[in-house]
Amino acid sequence: QVQLVESGGGLVQAGGSLRLSCAVSGRTFSSYAVGWFRQAPGKERESVAAISWSGGSTYYSDSVKGRFAISRDNAKNTVYLQMNSLKPEDTAVYYCAAVGSPDDSGLFYYTEDYEYDYWGQGTQVTVSS
Repeated sequence: QVQLVESGGGLVQAGGSLRLSCAVSGRTFSSYAVGWFRQAPGKERESVAAISWSGGSTYYSDSVKGRFAISRDNAKNTVYLQMNSLKPEDTAVYYCAAVGSPDDSGLFYYTEDYEYDYWGQGTQVTVSS
C-alpha cells in the first residue's frame, strides 16, 4: 500500500515562501509520477504542478508558473513544492498524489485528479495580505 504524507504548510504573508514536502511510502516510489493539487473553499480541486517519475518532465499551471517549483528526491522518497512570491489567492489545502507510471522514457506526468491512485491527507497553506 502506498501512503503519502504532506508537510510544510502554514501561515505566511504575501510575497513569502513555503516549501511543501510529500513523503511517499513504498519501494517503487521511483516509478511513480507525482502531482500537487490544491482546493480552496468553495472551489474545485485544481492541478498545480506535476513531475514524471524521473524528474525529467514537469508541469505547472498558469497561475503558479514562474513562482512554484516541483522537484523530487527518489533516494528520500520525497517530492517537494517550493512556493515563492505567494499570493492570497494561493490559499488552499494542498494535496500530493501519486500514480504508477510505467513509461520507460520517464517523461510522462499527469494533470487530472482522476489519473492518480494515491492521495495524501492535505496540508493547509494560508497567505495573508
